[in-house]
Amino acid sequence: MTTSEAAHAVGMEIEKATAAAAPARPQFEALKAHEMSDGKVQFRKVAVPPHRYAPLKRCWMEIYTPIYEQMKIDIRMNLKARKVELKTRKDTPDVSNLQKCADFVHAFMLGFDIADALALLRLDDLYVDTFEIKDVKTLRGEHLSRAIGRLSGKGGKTKFAIENSTRTRIVVADTKIHILGSFLNIKIARDSLCSLILGSPAGKVYSKLRAVTARLAEKY
Repeated sequence: MTTSEAAHAVGMEIEKATAAAAPARPQFEALKAHEMSDGKVQFRKVAVPPHRYAPLKRCWMEIYTPIYEQMKIDIRMNLKARKVELKTRKDTPDVSNLQKCADFVHAFMLGFDIADALALLRLDDLYVDTFEIKDVKTLRGEHLSRAIGRLSGKGGKTKFAIENSTRTRIVVADTKIHILGSFLNIKIARDSLCSLILGSPAGKVYSKLRAVTARLAEKY
């Protein structure tokens, strides 16, 4: 055996000895939500606008069930302050559940259907974006009314077309527009809505949308 081979063999023996002597790697369980905040309870409050009070009362159990049973978050309605209050529990599995539930309730307050808002609890990369018509163009009187009409289309046709092609959900509440979807899809939907506000005819917006969605389909 040469000197280099002997040195190599000695080195391997030393490595084996140190590997055997090294202690086992400790296995720690994931911290629960109340343990991350040193046992302190975390709160979120979502204000209830006057026009959403009746729908909230009607759909309370549909909101309460997924939040309390699936996300393990306590929820109650503060009638005096007119706010929905959320707080973590000892068995809350993830600290992010509280913010997800707050976003879900907030989306319902903005006017989204419960079925659509529920996606905020299920998926991570969904957002709600809000802008006003005056942010795009200053319109008054009948010009503003016509712009809102262009956004919806006859029987909501234009709004549904944009929603279906961009996989988003849109709420037109007076001069405010709320869009629920992924970051890229929100951008495409917002561009289409801005074109309509600026006066583009619906046909031109449809053809642009078709081109963009075809490009997206090729991308994925």
